Amino acid sequence: MARLLIGGYGADMDGDATGAGLLRAGAADETLSGGALGFGGTAFAAASPSWLAWHPSLPIVYAALEGAGAVRAFRRVGEEAFEPVGAAVEVGAGICHVVAAPDGGFLIASCYGDGRVMRVALDAEGRLGAVTAGEASTDPYAGREPERAPHAHQARFVPGGVLVSSDLGHDQVRIWDTSRGGMRQRGVVALPFGSGPRHTVWHPSGHLYVVTEYSNEVFVLAPDRFGAWSLVAGTPVSPGTLVGVDYPGEICLSRDARFVVVGVRGSNTLASLRVGGTGAELYPVAMVESGVDWPRHQLVTYDTVLVAGQRSGSVASLTLDERTGAPGRVRHRVEVPTPTHLLPL
Repeated sequence: MARLLIGGYGADMDGDATGAGLLRAGAADETLSGGALGFGGTAFAAASPSWLAWHPSLPIVYAALEGAGAVRAFRRVGEEAFEPVGAAVEVGAGICHVVAAPDGGFLIASCYGDGRVMRVALDAEGRLGAVTAGEASTDPYAGREPERAPHAHQARFVPGGVLVSSDLGHDQVRIWDTSRGGMRQRGVVALPFGSGPRHTVWHPSGHLYVVTEYSNEVFVLAPDRFGAWSLVAGTPVSPGTLVGVDYPGEICLSRDARFVVVGVRGSNTLASLRVGGTGAELYPVAMVESGVDWPRHQLVTYDTVLVAGQRSGSVASLTLDERTGAPGRVRHRVEVPTPTHLLPL
């Protein structure tokens, strides 16, 4: 059985969650997650913990409290039990993503509301400390009408100690140097105007895949041997998506990294793409019903895709054909209050 924490929206974000929930997937005596789904109630109380992230070495989860614009830490004290660690720390409006640095020295918070990328210090026990703001985003298309606001949406550490962050409002991926306790922007890759880069996933071939919320595409970025990043390829999420109707949300890899899976809100589907060549080529494979309304987040566990449906208040599981990369039919579904994120325990 797989256990997962479920991030969700509470009353302050027009949702029903009372905190981070607990999901059980599969039979208790099995390691796979393709069996029945069960909701285990609230793992810890919090106001709209829409995104959750583990400390790299300590049993501590950090929750982005989106409505409050804050982050808070929770320590695991049992198989399915947590307790708060200190008070919440304010970081910025509409915080929608957090990620801890590989060395555990700090975490990065992405704030959709004000567009800021924030660094929060962590002490040796994983407690939250001082907050430092990264350089403000500058629109690469400044001068076009109307003036656009930045919307930081996600940050990711990639090999080489590099931090990359997506800005949905300014259509760019920003490259950061976080060494020596700082936050210094060292590069920017502009995506097409109006594309809306949302989330990313790192492929072992050395490419960063970026899914766009507004143009329904997956762009491929990569650094050269000197560390300069550029846009190297792009493809539609699926020929079946409609711009202005469909809004891709999460992007993830299959277990063997041969396929990419994208959740598409609007049509409420899952799209899969095959990775080809050196990793820069992506080819649409299939587009199937997700089994939920507004698939906000999904992840692959073995041969199963778990999908969080924000508007349906449910999580569904689907098979994933590891030969073709095509998601199959919905196998199980469980009611969950306004889920937004799934994090393995």
